[in-house]
Amino acid sequence: MITTKSKSYEEQVKLFAEHIKEAGAIVVGAASGMSAAAGYRHYYERDKDFVENLGDFEKKYGYHNSFDGFYYHYRTSEERWAFIARNLCMILDARTGQPYYDLSEILKDKNYYILTTNQDTQFSRIFSEEKISAIQGDWRYFQCSRRCHDELYDSVETLHKLNDAIGPDLRVPTDMIPRCPKCGAEMEPWVRSWVFLEGKKYHEEHNKLNAFLKKNMHKKVLFLELGVGRMTPMFIQEPFWDLTYAWPGAFYITINPRDAIVPDELKNKGMAIREDIAKVLADTRKIFSGEMK
Repeated sequence: MITTKSKSYEEQVKLFAEHIKEAGAIVVGAASGMSAAAGYRHYYERDKDFVENLGDFEKKYGYHNSFDGFYYHYRTSEERWAFIARNLCMILDARTGQPYYDLSEILKDKNYYILTTNQDTQFSRIFSEEKISAIQGDWRYFQCSRRCHDELYDSVETLHKLNDAIGPDLRVPTDMIPRCPKCGAEMEPWVRSWVFLEGKKYHEEHNKLNAFLKKNMHKKVLFLELGVGRMTPMFIQEPFWDLTYAWPGAFYITINPRDAIVPDELKNKGMAIREDIAKVLADTRKIFSGEMK
């Protein structure tokens, strides 16, 4: 696989901007690296947000990032829901990261669509829901943990009430644990897990994306990958590779400081920029605005 860069950073950014300008359609695929570029690293690191919001949970349970906290085996539901509420309020109340604003400016006059495995709602604050497919779920929703029916429920108000009710023992009151209105089982955040509900909403997200791809497949399509790592390449990275290879007019660009790779089969149809996503998007925005030549 191609991992080296033969051009200078300035040349790469200018070439990236040219591909944006010339594309007839742009499909953005964004994963956890986009969140990290916005400053949110608590998912895998013990960053400032983790310490300030979840430091008491760390002291009690011993984990050092929110990802491990979410999958920790708590002894009681009261303890688990205390973590879920605190963690999700931190995520949902976080400021919108600058890279999202920069990307919006870069794409504002383009024909584009966004595919994301992120569940943190950062994209939906700036971009229209009709232009986004969140294929791994969304923290703003609950589902029945038994999947007894195909319906999602707004979670935000309930999460904030739970967070306010967390006691000094880091538990929530038993009678406040969210339960399914149909079967009485505990609810579950609607995100990828062993009980993830792949129902109507899930299929709608895929159908929106597929409709965009079908409509634009004969155009000059740019597949732009932002921050996709090696943990789950099957959701964004590998489909982007396959479509770029199969479609004559397609081109693939990946921006990632650590995992920016292009298969040998795409050596003439792809480019890897191994730089900070936030910096690349900010500099590309400056090119579009005329601040950078």
